[in-house]
Amino acid sequence: MRNRRGISYFFFFAFILSFAGILLAQNAPGRPLIVNGKSAGTVMETGGHVYVDVDTVAQFTNGSLTFEPDRIALTIPAAGSSAAASAEPAQPPPGPPAGLSRNFASQAIAALAEMREWRGAIGTILTFGQQVVGTWPQDYHDRVEADLAQVAIAALTPADQDAFQLLHNEFSNLSRWASDVVTTRQALNATNTVRPDVMQNDPNLGKIAECSRFLNSMLVSGVFADNQSCH
Repeated sequence: MRNRRGISYFFFFAFILSFAGILLAQNAPGRPLIVNGKSAGTVMETGGHVYVDVDTVAQFTNGSLTFEPDRIALTIPAAGSSAAASAEPAQPPPGPPAGLSRNFASQAIAALAEMREWRGAIGTILTFGQQVVGTWPQDYHDRVEADLAQVAIAALTPADQDAFQLLHNEFSNLSRWASDVVTTRQALNATNTVRPDVMQNDPNLGKIAECSRFLNSMLVSGVFADNQSCH
């Protein structure tokens, strides 16, 4: 009887120790898993075997998990599929939009309006034979030149750049004409400064005015076009 009781106590304590071992194995801290130098969660080691979370495997293999009633399916893409994708030529970045950009056209129209004002002020000298007092002719020139510098920055599309070249041609032609008028007036050449019809008979001024009208229409339309008067 005493031997039976001893054997019973032996199996009872053996069961307690084995159950405690199972609990310790379940509560054992996991070790970090490093994949290609990057942390990939933790792994558990139990009974000489290492276990990894299947979600972690799917994440680092670009795979997908499917949970079914009787199984869990892990699908990992084939190595050739990623290689083929990487072999595809890269798409070039989108180019600038066609036509005249809105910001460029807006600034160019403002610069063109400043040129018309400058042209009108110089025309007054011819029509009424006024004296040139102060530096206002040069001030007009410098102000329009500064405006054109900003317009050049706003030129983004090929159409913007082509339109800017025509606008700059208009500025150059207007600058030469205005300089000639001021120089002539300062020399008191009455033949060229006091006739009321001198502006109507000036071919250079007519070309400048025609180019101004064309540029304004072209900028408003948003579509580049060329005109001989702006060359």
